[in-house]
Amino acid sequence: MDAETGLFYFIEVNPRIQVEHTVTELVTGIDIVKAQIRIIENHAIGTPSSGVPEQNSIKLNGHALQCRITTEDPENNFIPDYGRITAYRQASGFGIRLDGGTAYSGGIVTRYYDPLLEKVTAWAPTPQEAIHRMDRALREFRIRGVATNLTFLEAIISHPKFRTNNYTTRFIDTTPELFRQVKRQDRATKLLTYLADVTVNGHPETRGRQRPPGDTARPTVPYADADIKPGTKQMLDELGPKGFAHWVRGQEQVLLTDTTMRDGHQSLLATRVRTYDIARIAGTYARTLPNLFSLECWGGATFDVSMRFLTEDPWERLALIREGAPNLLLQMLLRGANGVGYKNYADNVVKYFVRQAAKGGIDVFRVFDCLNWVDNMRVSMDAVAEENKICEAAICYTGDILNSARPKYDLKYYTSLAAELEKAGAHMIALKDMAGLLKPAAASVLFKALREATDLPIHFHTHDTSGISAATVLAAVDAGVDVIDAAMDAFSGNTSQPCLGSIVEALRGSERDPGLDAEWIRRISLYWEAVRRQYVAFESDLKGPASEVYLHEMPGGQFTNLKEQARSLGLETKWHKVAQAYADANQMFGDIVKVTPSSKVVGDMALTMISQDLTVADVEDPIKDIAFPDSVVSMLKGDLGQPPGGWPPALQRKALKGDIPYTERPGSLLDPADLEAEYKALEAKLDRMISETEFTSYLMYPKVFCDFAEAYETYGPVSVLPSDAYFYGLAPGEEILPEIEKGKTLVVQLLATSDIDEQGMVKVFFELNGQPRLIKVPDRSSNASSANHRKAETGNPNQIGAPMPGVVSTVAVSVGQNLKAGDVLLSIEAMKMETAMHADKDAVVVEVLVKPGQQIDAKDLLIVLQ
Repeated sequence: MDAETGLFYFIEVNPRIQVEHTVTELVTGIDIVKAQIRIIENHAIGTPSSGVPEQNSIKLNGHALQCRITTEDPENNFIPDYGRITAYRQASGFGIRLDGGTAYSGGIVTRYYDPLLEKVTAWAPTPQEAIHRMDRALREFRIRGVATNLTFLEAIISHPKFRTNNYTTRFIDTTPELFRQVKRQDRATKLLTYLADVTVNGHPETRGRQRPPGDTARPTVPYADADIKPGTKQMLDELGPKGFAHWVRGQEQVLLTDTTMRDGHQSLLATRVRTYDIARIAGTYARTLPNLFSLECWGGATFDVSMRFLTEDPWERLALIREGAPNLLLQMLLRGANGVGYKNYADNVVKYFVRQAAKGGIDVFRVFDCLNWVDNMRVSMDAVAEENKICEAAICYTGDILNSARPKYDLKYYTSLAAELEKAGAHMIALKDMAGLLKPAAASVLFKALREATDLPIHFHTHDTSGISAATVLAAVDAGVDVIDAAMDAFSGNTSQPCLGSIVEALRGSERDPGLDAEWIRRISLYWEAVRRQYVAFESDLKGPASEVYLHEMPGGQFTNLKEQARSLGLETKWHKVAQAYADANQMFGDIVKVTPSSKVVGDMALTMISQDLTVADVEDPIKDIAFPDSVVSMLKGDLGQPPGGWPPALQRKALKGDIPYTERPGSLLDPADLEAEYKALEAKLDRMISETEFTSYLMYPKVFCDFAEAYETYGPVSVLPSDAYFYGLAPGEEILPEIEKGKTLVVQLLATSDIDEQGMVKVFFELNGQPRLIKVPDRSSNASSANHRKAETGNPNQIGAPMPGVVSTVAVSVGQNLKAGDVLLSIEAMKMETAMHADKDAVVVEVLVKPGQQIDAKDLLIVLQ
């Protein structure tokens, strides 16, 4: 019937049995195929022997519908797919009939035959029940190896128009939403692909490094048979930020923040601890240490490292910790105008990030600026206040207030900053001693002065690189500090925070006793100790305290990351030279506050000086041409803000090569981002709908997020894998039980791996939920190329060689191009450092020997000039 005219039209009649006969059979109880055979044998319709009763005796019973599962791909104009079916699981149950038989695990779907795999027919007493049964059946199917129309069928039968019988033959043409989200997640296959790949090829982050001992057991979360009691989170919700801060200031006992989940592993293990190990212990904290001030668990380097190196969503980590510890304040480190990135963002981007972080579960925002420039902190501080969360404005400590030879950062400098931050709207003040430079005597003086300079509570953060920070913390407690940071015992010491358990014991019985359960501190620490064994590949070679920190003043959170950078550049044997170069670079920049991202700039300059064998005199020489890292040029231009006294003018002129620096707040010079347009552009780029948190990740790190999204699409939710399996794969016979969502656990066992075939592929045999699965992955070592690159001739000014190993990120010139002195030739990326290389004279490009994305070694010939 035509829906608009009401007229009926005769469409088709066919004497043969159509595929829809199953619907008729279910509602009539007549075996039509059997009846056709009987009729051919001369049994008349209407006789018992034919199997078909007379027409007036045929009764309808209930309702039925049929869906045909095919290999027609709805994302590719329903073009039939073909290939090997790697996994096949059918649906079953009362009211479900299946007709097929040609589809099975290992079966081949050819391009030469009908793409039909299975006919599914659902019967029920009512239409709605039949639809529900069909929906359940379609979702039970698992077909891997070829594309199918399964999710498209699900979209049809779950659509409101279909369920209310309000559709026509134009339904599919006029309902574009049927084509959205037509791809199934297929998480199990993706995880098997990842496990196969890492088993065969290893993980790039651990390949060639020390492995945990073979008998290392997986960490076991200690069981706590206790309810979750109200804690600081509930108090904040009740009192609001200002009332809560007033309560903190009035406490006689000192409060503690546990930094293990963020700064502890950032400082000791290059930020590589995974969500799997962090989120599992959150509930134990909630039940056994409900009187903690906060869990510092997010922000800083954890944000980009989780995507960049661990293939994890940082927002998922935050959500899981929030779920596990609903009674404790969750705290993050926010780099002011730099968000959680290494550059300035438009003001509306910073505000958008803060809003999403607050919605995601962050209660305490420790806001800092890498140069202690309050103007650069105000946008973030105001955004936190607007979200009704705690704005903890941080003062970054450097120098030595008791050393009269370094008057730049004296006592007045810090007390004035505290007063300025209180006036700017802070709820709390943090003293962020990121390198662990504050000594006990200086702490006594400083915290007494700060308590007099502001009525806000004071929160003290330090690092134990020197080995004496516990004494400094106790001195700060005696001087009246309100909250202190410490790391759980197994993640404390060296470049991390001082030992939480020891500080608690030292204060036990005193007026400032924090009242934490020592037994549970030890049990939680044993868990973290087992976790740390999984990450032996990321341990630094710092075996004990290092007074060298008073020379280089390197932040603890940067120490292991900079060592990783040095190792990647082949400089691990020259670490002490790197440390000296770091100190030299700092003085060359005018003795600045060193914390992300300014500390990264100092580190970039130090590595450049070592890799290119440059002295301070070389760098400062106005005649000698230097390829400054892009981060150095950016900082000296004013992109990170202004330090006290400004930048050294001569060095600034040399690095900027005629570019004009500025002194305005960088964010004020940026146009607001068109968030709506960028949101739509990202959805178009990824060809799918995105969440607000995904968009926020993109705003902070566009390339890193897109690379992560691509890896996630390939490998699925690898964050659910145990850490040993994630980094090292599985051994034959080894079994894991990853939970891909609540109540849905996979049972995965590696059975065997094959030898490499002539195409360089390895077959990896698994058992997934009791069913055999085969994944083929390339053995990348078999394709390793040892091609030799030409090297630049020493002393030849026309040959441009690579100053360091890395990856060519951009090439800005082509053969035959005329160059002027100072023109950009190309950029090289090594770890997080990007360096632009400039022409040092007028010339013509004769050869370009590299292209973007190409791996290069030091002294490789890149460009030839004439």
